[in-house]
Amino acid sequence: MRFDWAELLRLALTRLGLRPAEFWALTPVELMLMLGPEAKLRPMDKTGLQALLEAYPDTKEREKT
Repeated sequence: MRFDWAELLRLALTRLGLRPAEFWALTPVELMLMLGPEAKLRPMDKTGLQALLEAYPDTKEREKT
């Protein structure tokens, strides 16, 4: 999932009146809550899930004996 950071920054500065440092200190979830229900995140699709699975595979570390 990708965020349109330029658009989010524009909204934060113009609509919310945030300073750039305040914007960058927020998590994406905090920003979306501040922007309200109009700012919706797209649900993760199969490609996004596959990318996560490849980046963080479920493996057990072998115990050293």
